[in-house]
Amino acid sequence: MGSLGVQPFQASIHKIEANLKDQLFYIEGTAAPSSIVSAIESTGRDAILRGSGKSNSAGVCILETHAKAVSDPVRGLARMVQISEEHTLVDLTLRGVSPGTYYATVRETGDISRGAASTGGIWGSIKTLAGFNQPRGVFGTIQVGKEGRGSTFLDQPVSVWEIVGRSMVVSKQQESPFQPEDQDTLVGVIARSAGVWDNDKTVCSCSGKTVWEERKEQTGKGML
Repeated sequence: MGSLGVQPFQASIHKIEANLKDQLFYIEGTAAPSSIVSAIESTGRDAILRGSGKSNSAGVCILETHAKAVSDPVRGLARMVQISEEHTLVDLTLRGVSPGTYYATVRETGDISRGAASTGGIWGSIKTLAGFNQPRGVFGTIQVGKEGRGSTFLDQPVSVWEIVGRSMVVSKQQESPFQPEDQDTLVGVIARSAGVWDNDKTVCSCSGKTVWEERKEQTGKGML
């Protein structure tokens, strides 16, 4: 579960508060939001994530392929939660892609007009006398199985405000040149997401969709 260049941590839940009247749960910890929703759904109930992290400390990225031959381009979803000044957790899910190892990187720009090809280099590449340091935008890898699905929990020493507006690329290759018709190269712009109780209606400041609309849409696509 750990990302490249970062020590893995033990995900856990520290506190749970239940409001049975409003059917709401407040959960405090470092477990992946997707795993919490899945656990609740395993009891036969429906569940959505209303928010995570504090205000201005959560992000979301809808990952799409720019291959023209694909009718449904959405193939991934990344939720980001900042848990300390410079420590962000990324809950990454892929579906409908070919099996293999995929690299998740944050790029210099948010220009996805030509897919991954127009996003620029990996964010945070700093050259030293000894060469290039590990870029801050190298978030880690995700394994996709034979069924075309994969999920992972990555942690990275960055703040959410530093990456909002930039793009995320998930591909079998870490660096360009990316092929525009590669169905397994996914890209999306990182947007600010609602924090816990920050906004009980919208999941992302860019889409304006309610959490239930997003839930229905993503479930229909097999993402959740």
